[in-house]
This record gives sequence, C-alpha cells and structure tokens, in this order.
Amino acid sequence: MSGESSDAVGRQDPMVIQEYDPAWPARFQAIAAVVWEALGDVVQRIEHVGSTAVPGLAAKPIIDVDVVVWVQSQVPEAMRRLDVLGYVHEGDLGIAGRDAFRSPSGGAEHHLYLLVEGAAELTRHLAFRDALRGDTALRERYADLKRHYAARHRSDRAAYTDAKSALINTVLKAANLQDCQKHPSVGFVGAQE
Repeated sequence: MSGESSDAVGRQDPMVIQEYDPAWPARFQAIAAVVWEALGDVVQRIEHVGSTAVPGLAAKPIIDVDVVVWVQSQVPEAMRRLDVLGYVHEGDLGIAGRDAFRSPSGGAEHHLYLLVEGAAELTRHLAFRDALRGDTALRERYADLKRHYAARHRSDRAAYTDAKSALINTVLKAANLQDCQKHPSVGFVGAQE
C-alpha cells in the first residue's frame, strides 16, 4: 500500500512521526491540482491516502497520492505525462498493480502511485484510510503503534513497515480484504467527474 514506498527501500535517515498537521490536506490539493492539469483526460480521480489523509493521525510528514486512471491502456500515457512533470518511475516496488513514482526534485517530497480503477491496491488504500477516519480508537491505537515502531526501527523503514502489517491486515480482513503489503497512509476529482 501507499505510505511506505520508495523511501522504504534504501533510505536509512531517521524516521520522524509527527502529530497531525492541518496543512496536509492543502498540500495534497496543491499536488493533485498540478497532476490533474498535466494528466487531463487520462485521470479519473486523485485520492489522498496514507496517514496524512486521516485527520488527527500522527504520521511521517510525506503526502501519499493515488492517481487513478480509467483503464490499463491509459497507464503508458499517464506515465509519459508524469515524466514530463519530473516524476521518476520506480516500478511497482513489489506491489503488483501499481506504479510508484519519486516526486520531482526541488518540490515538496511526496509519494505518487499510479493505479487503474478497481485495482486491489487502490481498494486497500481507501479501505484502510476510511477505517482509520471512521474509528477514533483504531486511529489512536495505530498512532501509538507507529510511534512505538518508529522509535524501535528509527533507521530501518522496511522493519517499521513490516511491524505495522499485523494491525493493517487485521483491519483489512475485517473489511473483507486480505494481504495488505504496505500501509496506505480526501480525494481530488476534477471537472471530468
């Protein structure tokens, strides 16, 4: 899932979990507006996922963005347009059905994922985000877990991600989804809604 992404591979800088920042939705909207304009008729919608998309949830201060296209045949064109914006394709990072991109240099760091409508990973991102948004006790439990594992695995993002997987999988199983591989951390739908 989104949330842990390219930063989980190869980076060993200390992990920072901070309290919820009410500016995160505006940061997402700014990113989404640029991407929407560039992708135009190819994009179906853009979703804010991951922990920064959950009001009140402590998180790493990195916005996670799911860009959704209508059909698989639109993926190459969407990838070409993202490349023009300066996004760097990183492959699927081990999660089939999505393409991960490193944010353009010089801009605000964020994670962008390109998915086709109906993709299993998109469904998991949205289900986990919505479960956290709708359940205060779950949100607090997840925040405590994140803080604990971030302190324990301060410079090992892969271990941090793995440590959270049991809770994530429990939540997704309750939503009739299985095998969450990554953590997902407000959607943006343009004029072509």
